[in-house]
Amino acid sequence: MSTVITTLKPFIQENWKKSEFTNTTPIQDKAIPAILEGKDVMVESPTGTGKTLAYLLPIIEKIDVTKLHPQAVIVAPSKELAMQILQEIQKWTEDSKIIGASFIGGANVKRQIEKLKKHPQILVGTPGRLQELIQMKKIKMHEVTTLVMDEADQLFIPEHSKTIQTIIKSTRQERQLLLFSATLKEDTEKQAMPYMKEPIVLKVLRSEMAPSKVNHLYVIVDQREKANVLANILRQENMKALGFVRDIGNLAVLTEKLLFKKMNVGALHSESSKQERETAIKNFRKDEYPVLLATDVAARGLDIKELTHVIHYDLPEETESYLHRSGRTGRQGAEGTVISIVSEREERKLKQIAKELNLPLHKRVMFGGKLVKEEDIKPVKKGNFKRKAPATKPRSRSK
Repeated sequence: MSTVITTLKPFIQENWKKSEFTNTTPIQDKAIPAILEGKDVMVESPTGTGKTLAYLLPIIEKIDVTKLHPQAVIVAPSKELAMQILQEIQKWTEDSKIIGASFIGGANVKRQIEKLKKHPQILVGTPGRLQELIQMKKIKMHEVTTLVMDEADQLFIPEHSKTIQTIIKSTRQERQLLLFSATLKEDTEKQAMPYMKEPIVLKVLRSEMAPSKVNHLYVIVDQREKANVLANILRQENMKALGFVRDIGNLAVLTEKLLFKKMNVGALHSESSKQERETAIKNFRKDEYPVLLATDVAARGLDIKELTHVIHYDLPEETESYLHRSGRTGRQGAEGTVISIVSEREERKLKQIAKELNLPLHKRVMFGGKLVKEEDIKPVKKGNFKRKAPATKPRSRSK
């Protein structure tokens, strides 16, 4: 067991053993001690490097179960991420008296207020709903000692910025503020800095991580053939893929095409209802279908265990988006495959992205319904055929 884990409470250590994790990740080694000391922290660490536990374990360690009020609040940019964090809270507080609860937009407000009557010590939620409950004086932020901004670069954007500032200002000055993100932008740091006390900035580079076991492949096809190629890829055995589509319109069209081909698919986008989202993710986790199609907004922070593939059906506009998308597979040293289905025009852009990220990119072609290396299907040139030697020695001619 890692040294940093042995300093935590016995029930956390037991849950660590159950998780079958071996060593802590570099960001956990750096962040956990700093957070336990009460420091304000800004963290930048690549997707899939264990950021959630880097802040969650020290928060759980510091919870005082004799105090029946919120002690930590975690803000997440999406409903899916908030629900995932709650699952982690429940997992890591097992065999303790610590209570966690989620508060997300779209859910019934009265039911969420009822949750607060159970006196949860750790709250996780989306910005709008948390602000609403704070303004209703249902969440008493002056009692909160730790505030976390998960996926901070998605929270300090024009859409959420004022809400985030309102939430931060509702806490007492002595509280601890933690920012976590895969990419910590300069503008995010600038906006957060006035609310932080001499923050420690922790950054983990990909070079500090164990060598990636993720294979980055691509196939060039005509735009009109993309759906057929995707269908063939999804027919592989034991496929569990997250497929990224540019927008809701493209996602709807692609879903219809795959359903027409008798493919079972799930879909996730920003206009999906809470029930539709939960059902899609739940069924995907239960292997009801081989692919969950999603837009970038809907899939932000989504963590699916044992995800074998990430498929870029539509190439992202930014290098950063390719990194976030691809980071859904091969998490914490696991194996994974990323496949980009591109047109000839998009190939140059994909190569530029791979160059910026220093990623080896391997071309494949669709042959016999499978992705194979180009050289594996080249026909043998004429004249190279060798006649097979006869099985028996030919009879000698009679004189």
